[in-house]
Amino acid sequence: MEKETLNPFYVLGISVRTCNANGAAATDIPALWNRFRSENIGAKIDNKSGEEVYSIYTDYEGDHTQPYTTIIGYAVEHLDHIPEGMRGLTVEGGPYERHRLKGNLLQGLVYNAWVAIWNKEIPRAYTADFEVYGAGAQNPEDATVDIFIATR
Repeated sequence: MEKETLNPFYVLGISVRTCNANGAAATDIPALWNRFRSENIGAKIDNKSGEEVYSIYTDYEGDHTQPYTTIIGYAVEHLDHIPEGMRGLTVEGGPYERHRLKGNLLQGLVYNAWVAIWNKEIPRAYTADFEVYGAGAQNPEDATVDIFIATR
């Protein structure tokens, strides 16, 4: 885990409102990823600032046990045009903890990291937490993924 201060940035993608209770997120988030891939969302975003895919957790009603919104998309240069059916978000930046993961995505690498995060005493801000899937995540059996946790 590393502490970092991030600059604000914009993300554009598709979203779902979900929660961790009763396994809802375990159904809703994989369905959102399937939609992201099957509808080739990246091809519909023309002002991407990179090829990394972001999975953002925001609009928390409280902590991680309460409803929140997940957005899967790309960092973009601006939010001047948001295509129908998509959601834009300004990630405000500020203090974050970065957790670098390495392992097999197909064996719950990211989910297991989140369970560990939920069980740690992190002074979370609950503004916008996110995962970054870059070039190191192309091989799902030997992937590198970063999780950024907004802190107070």
